Amino acid sequence: MRFKAIFTAGIPACLMLVLAMKVEAQVAPSARVGGLPLAISVGMSDYSIDYGPDRRMQGPVIRAGVEVFHGLGVDVNARALFINTPSQLTRMGQNTFLGGVYYNAPGIWRIHPFVRFGAGIGNIEFPSRNPKYTRDDFLVWAPSGGIEYPITRKVSIRAEYEYQSWQDYLGKGTLNPQGGTLGVTYYVSGRHLRPHRYD
Repeated sequence: MRFKAIFTAGIPACLMLVLAMKVEAQVAPSARVGGLPLAISVGMSDYSIDYGPDRRMQGPVIRAGVEVFHGLGVDVNARALFINTPSQLTRMGQNTFLGGVYYNAPGIWRIHPFVRFGAGIGNIEFPSRNPKYTRDDFLVWAPSGGIEYPITRKVSIRAEYEYQSWQDYLGKGTLNPQGGTLGVTYYVSGRHLRPHRYD
């Protein structure tokens, strides 16, 4: 069942990879936005939802980031976990809308590590005995890290692991969903490619 979920989640990412490569061939290499490297990432996430043992859900994520100085950048992302609601739960969905800062480290054998820290709003839909209270919003902190591997000068495969901390969840402490995301990044405007960033 788990393998089927991951396989199903990976199909959209593969389709987006093909689409991004097709778009790349149609965009002029000199295209730039404000002179800064603009990146759009899409992927599918597989998370432990921290709502009972061994309960996982999947969903899409989209991200936009701008590198501003030697690997340092700012970004925003939105994630929606709604696929494969655990059968024990009458309802469940976890959505996050985060802004963050990141650092892309110098590449090692074409592998480009990165770290990120995001903060924003998390929205959760949960089982409740009160039919008028089944959804709420919370402050979320979310450190993460991962790698990108370029397959063309504009398209990279992206893998990321994120740990979320939902503050004061229902007045009981923190909720800590965490998991991985696999997707692709398309650089709409050219990266500031340095010799140690791209082989």
